[in-house]
Amino acid sequence: MNRQNQQWKPNVTVAAVVERDGSFLLVEEQTDEGILYNQPAGHLEAGESLLEAVIRETLEESAWRFTPTALIGVYQYQQADSGITYLRFAFTGELSDHEAGRKLDTGILRALWMPAADIRANRAKHRSPLLMQCVDDYLAGRRYPLQLLHTHN
Repeated sequence: MNRQNQQWKPNVTVAAVVERDGSFLLVEEQTDEGILYNQPAGHLEAGESLLEAVIRETLEESAWRFTPTALIGVYQYQQADSGITYLRFAFTGELSDHEAGRKLDTGILRALWMPAADIRANRAKHRSPLLMQCVDDYLAGRRYPLQLLHTHN
């Protein structure tokens, strides 16, 4: 196949934006750039719906069971260093069971709760600018029905 016919594809990711008592669920993770904060988030896997992905990623990274209730937004972000483009689907929803003894994904040091003001004050430790953008959009009341999403098998 020649280069003209190759189709470029972004990395599709999902994120859970969960607020409880004025604080947001974050994960602290070891990255090539050091220890950084992010929402529970990760890549869409083959054969998986966006909703299945955000439920799985939230459990794997935070040990919380997550039920999505709304889409906050869809975000396109190109990482400056690598040039990789991410297409993020951010959801809000409810947490239920916490599996305190669950082993977290490789690289995830811990899940924690942080107020929006502290998240904003720690921008230098954000995995990407999408972390704060998603929190800001959540705080602005952006909620879109999950019926916007369709998975055809």
